[in-house]
Amino acid sequence: MTDPHNPAIVLCTGPDEATARRLAGMLVESHLAACVNIVPGIRSIYEWQGRIENDEEVLMVIKTDGARFDELCERLRLAHPYEVPEILKLNVDGGLSAYLDWMADWLRNN
Repeated sequence: MTDPHNPAIVLCTGPDEATARRLAGMLVESHLAACVNIVPGIRSIYEWQGRIENDEEVLMVIKTDGARFDELCERLRLAHPYEVPEILKLNVDGGLSAYLDWMADWLRNN
């Protein structure tokens, strides 16, 4: 039997909570995300333009449908303050049916 759901988690970091709230609101209001968790106080260490960076950031855990990823990615990229934002899609292979149904209903009703 084919699963009618195609849930995905998108991870995206940002510079601060205000930016994360703005981006999360945009995604949920446009029905590109059913829910966004904002996790403050993460530390990111990475190389950027020849330098090792060590920044405090905010992580957004975005619940969406895989079919909406391309549009979500493009909207997020255009609205994000970073030149190259971290946008990573993780496919979800299961979950509580009632939650997945709620997600699918929200994402479908745009």
